[in-house]
Formats: sequence, C-alpha cells, structure tokens
Amino acid sequence: MTNLPNAAICLIGDELLSGRTRDINTRTIAKFLAPYGIPVREVRIVPDEQARIVEAVNALRAAYTYVFTTGGIGPTHDDITADAIAAAFGVSIGEHPEALKLLAERYAQMDTEFTPARRRMARVPDGASLIDNPVSGAPGFQTGNVFTLAGVPQIVEGMLGDIGHRLQSGQVVHSVTVRGADLREGDLAEALATLSDQFDGVSIGSYPWFRTVNDHGVALIARGADQMVLAKVSEALANLVRAQGVEPETLDGES
Repeated sequence: MTNLPNAAICLIGDELLSGRTRDINTRTIAKFLAPYGIPVREVRIVPDEQARIVEAVNALRAAYTYVFTTGGIGPTHDDITADAIAAAFGVSIGEHPEALKLLAERYAQMDTEFTPARRRMARVPDGASLIDNPVSGAPGFQTGNVFTLAGVPQIVEGMLGDIGHRLQSGQVVHSVTVRGADLREGDLAEALATLSDQFDGVSIGSYPWFRTVNDHGVALIARGADQMVLAKVSEALANLVRAQGVEPETLDGES
C-alpha cells in the first residue's frame, strides 16, 4: 500500500460477464471516493464462484487501502458473496442480530412473509459491521478494509451514504476539462506530450468524442492536487486548442 489511501472494486456476478447487465457501479463508487482523495486503482469482475471471489478479494485487500465489492448478497441461491468474504477472512458466518431485526421489521411493515430465503440476507461474517441500506433495508457490511455492497446501482448509491465517515481521506484530486470541437487527437498529440512533461504532479488525458459528423472533437482533461498549478495547465491547454484555430470550452471537473 502507498502512504495515500486508494481503492479497488470487485464486481461480482455472472450477469456482468455475460453482458446481460451493464456496470454502473464502478462510476458511482469512483465518483463517491473522489472528494475524499481516494482514487480507484483497479477494477475486477468475477463470476458467482466462491473460490474466484475469495482469490480476488484477498489479492485486492492486500494491495489497496479499501476494497468495494458489489453483488451477491441477496436472497437467491447464487448470492454467495457473504460466504466468500467470510472464507477470505478465515472467519465463520452467521445471522447478525441487528440485521435480522431490521429485516424482520421491514417485512412485517410490508405485510410480506419473512421466508428462509429472505432471512439469508441477515447472514454476515463474524466481526463485520453493518452498512445501512436506506433503499431496500437489507444491509451491507464491512469486514476489515472490505466494504460489501449490493449489486443494484440505486442500492449501492444509498449504501455509500454510510461509508464516508469510515474512510481515511487522502489528497483530493481536482480536474479541469478543455474541449475543442472539430479537433482530432492527432492534431494535438505532439504538443500535448510536450506540455505534459512541463507539469509534475498533473496527469493530462486526451478523450475524443464523436456523436455525429457535426458534433465531434477532443476533450483534454487535466487532474492534479494543486489547484494553482491546475489553473496554469488549464490555460496552457486552452492555448493549445486556440493554436489549432478553435475556441476552447473550459469546464471545472470532467465532462
């Protein structure tokens, strides 16, 4: 691990690997972590197989400050993430009294039977702390430096609200975007490489867009912790675009 905190994401589910489900959670988690100065350094997608989940979680939790897993904590037979996390940490698993109480009360309020399948969602690894779920009630949990969340994007977003206070903040990275319509990456590549070498601690990326023949161009995104330096880079990027005969559009953040 580095001195500054970082994170990895482990997306769990056969439906992601088959393409039936589109990943939205990576963007949600990365954007949530950015204001805390915690960059996401790696993302893995693994199938609903306990050995593969255990392998990925153990590798990631040893390499990064925080790990976020999504998926596999529902009531169905293939929801095996809780068991896999317990196996990864070498602990037993059982019903958490508080989770059981929350679920029982919620299903009672809904006048819905609290079946053995639904009761499975109260099982968490021993020693884990619960993560509140304001959307559907069934909690996630934190085991060591691993946060285990649901797979549904709306629920993931809700659960993140109970995680910020658990994090060690790092060096916040800011960004600025300079867009140039009708430009091509090849028009800027050489000058962009020269510019990038002039500013330590700032990363500069080039991202073309092409929506239609009349709506295309290049977005130049600079990221760095020092906002004064970033302002200088922003102006330099704008001048680079102007040198191509295009009036730049400058935006705070990424777009």
